[in-house]
Amino acid sequence: MRALLSRAVFAVAFGALLLAGPASAERLVTTLSTSRVQVTSNFVGTDVVLFGSVERDAQTVARRGGYDIVVTVTGPRETATAFRKERVFGIWVNADSRTFLKAPSYLTVLANRQINDIADANTLRRTQTGLARTLLPQDIGGDIADSIRDDPFRQAFLRLKIERGLYRETQNGVTFLTPALFRTAIPIPDNVPTGTYEVEIKLFADSVLLQRATTAFEIVKVGFEQLVAGSARDHGLLYGLATTLMALLTGWAASVAFRRD
Repeated sequence: MRALLSRAVFAVAFGALLLAGPASAERLVTTLSTSRVQVTSNFVGTDVVLFGSVERDAQTVARRGGYDIVVTVTGPRETATAFRKERVFGIWVNADSRTFLKAPSYLTVLANRQINDIADANTLRRTQTGLARTLLPQDIGGDIADSIRDDPFRQAFLRLKIERGLYRETQNGVTFLTPALFRTAIPIPDNVPTGTYEVEIKLFADSVLLQRATTAFEIVKVGFEQLVAGSARDHGLLYGLATTLMALLTGWAASVAFRRD
């Protein structure tokens, strides 16, 4: 009896494996040109280059339709508020507002072709692929939820971020150097926030998400300005005493230099 039960369990498990299908044999190998971007007072922007390759095992043949790559770069999270203005008695005033919770301060999506051609709408929505499908939770009357794509506050938030160069979507931003080797340049504007930036690489083929890979880089401020800001933040009392002493010395030096005998 036990033998029959064991065989039945084995048969069910084996059948489930057959129905699940074989796991994807491809894997992503990626590297960044730098893991640390230093921002100085004369920083005008730069690019971080991502190189990657699709590796297959010996039993896997190349996909007949080729591969698709979507790279999503997400900056530090922030809470931001979008306002809707109305004209009241000839004056523009803030009539309504919407708060976005933990929204990316920076968001760039790069793909090798039109994102809508890479997979069907359900797959793109489920995998949050593309700028329009990125979740932007809002505080709506005490409830936290993502709004529809045509929500005016969401559209205004995206428009402002795009105008500042902090949000973008480039349909031809990934280049395949060979059928399995690709590269892309991640644009870093001069007004970029500091912090850790997460890079997610998605591999598609035949409208199916095969693999994901993640990496990261850091943006830091360096130079005298950052030294002063860090001192004010970390050593407030000493910074206050030092600035007061400098003000007194500057005033005394000015009185000596311009003193009338």
